[in-house]
Amino acid sequence: MSAKIRLGMMMFLQYAIWGSWAPVLSAYLINDLGFSGTQVGVIYCLLPLATIISPFIGGQLADRYFSTEKVIAFFQLTGGALLIFTSTITDYSTLMWMMLVYSLVYAPTLALTNSIAFINLKDSEKEFGIVRVWGTIGWIVAGLALMAWRILAKSHGTIALKGDTLLLAGIFSIIMGFFSFKLPHTPPKKEGTKPWAFIEAIKMLKERNFLIFVIISFIVATELQFYYVLTAPFLTSDKIGVSSSSVSGIMVIAQIAEIFVMALLLPYFLPKYGIKKTMTIGVLAWPLRYIIFVIAYPAWLVIASLSFHGFCYVFFFTAAFIYVDMIAPKDIRASAQSLIAIIILGFGNFVGSNFAGWVHALFSTEAGTNWRGVFIVPTVLTLICAVAFVLLFKEDRRVAQPASETAG
Repeated sequence: MSAKIRLGMMMFLQYAIWGSWAPVLSAYLINDLGFSGTQVGVIYCLLPLATIISPFIGGQLADRYFSTEKVIAFFQLTGGALLIFTSTITDYSTLMWMMLVYSLVYAPTLALTNSIAFINLKDSEKEFGIVRVWGTIGWIVAGLALMAWRILAKSHGTIALKGDTLLLAGIFSIIMGFFSFKLPHTPPKKEGTKPWAFIEAIKMLKERNFLIFVIISFIVATELQFYYVLTAPFLTSDKIGVSSSSVSGIMVIAQIAEIFVMALLLPYFLPKYGIKKTMTIGVLAWPLRYIIFVIAYPAWLVIASLSFHGFCYVFFFTAAFIYVDMIAPKDIRASAQSLIAIIILGFGNFVGSNFAGWVHALFSTEAGTNWRGVFIVPTVLTLICAVAFVLLFKEDRRVAQPASETAG
C-alpha cells in the first residue's frame, strides 16, 4: 500500500473521530442527559482549550524523541479508551472532566497528522489537498453511519445506545491507533538540532511576514465560528425557514463543496498561482458568504452560499498549513504545525465561539434575533482581514533554513 493511500486513510479516521461526536453531542447532552446550554458550552470549549495547551507537547515528542506514527498511535489508543468509557457517563461533572482529558489527548494529533503527511509527500502543494480531502469524507461517513445505526435501531424496535455518538468516536479512535503503526516511519530529527523544538517554532514569530500571517489567520478563525455556531439556528429561523429535521442534510452542502475544492481545485491552483493568490481568494470568500447571509434573500441563494465554505476553509486554512510546512525548518516541522494549530484551532476557535455567542445575545430580544446585525459583524471583520492580507502579506517561497537561522 502506497504512502499516499495510508495517509489518506489516516485523515479519514482522524476526522471520522471528530465527526462522530462534534455535530450531534450537544443534542445528546441536552435532550437525553438534561444538561443546560451553559454546561454544553463548557464541554464544547474543552477541545479548543486543549488545542492551546497540548499540541506543543505532541510536536516536541515527534520532533525530538519518538517517531511521529508512534506518538499518534499512543494518543489515539488512549483517546479511544477514554471515549468508550465516557460514553457510559451521565453525570455532568465527571463527563466534563473526562472530555477535558480526552481533548488533551486528541488535540496534538490534529497537528501531527498534518506534519506526518507533509514530511512523507513528495510535493505537498499538489498532493496534500488530495490526502486531506479524505478527512472531510471521514467526517461525512461518520455522521451517516451514526444516522444509519439510529434508523436501524428504531426500525427494529430497539433503543439506540444513549452514548452512541461517543462510542462510535471511540471505536474509530481505537482503529486509528492500531492503523497508525502502519503509517510511514517518521523518526525524530535529533542530529544538530536545538533540544526544545517548540521554542524554535515560537521564534518564527520574530519574522514580520509570518507574524502578519498568524494574526490574520487568528482573526479569520474567530469568524469561522459564526458559521459553525450560528448557521443552523439562522437557517431554521423564520428568516430562511429550513426545517429542523432537514437542516443537517442542508448543511452537508458545505462539506461536499469542501471535497470538490480540496481534491480538484487546490492541487491545481496552489502550484500554479502560489500561496498568496490562493489564500486571497479564500479570505475574500468569507465576506462574500456573510454578505449573502446579511441580505438573507432569496432563501435558495442563502442555502447555495453554503458552498462557499469550500473556498473559505480550503483556500485559506488548508493553504495556511501548507504555507507553514513550506517555510518551517525541517527539524521543527511538527512543532510549527502545532503552533498554527494552536492559533487557529485553539485560540481562534475558543475566542470565536464565545464572541459569536456574545454577538448573538447582543442582537437578540424576546421578539427574536436580528440576524442582519449578527452577520454584519463577521462581514466587516473578514473584509478588513482581506484588505490587510492583500496589502501586508508578502509571499515567501524560500527554502527553509536551519532553525537558528530562521529564528533570526
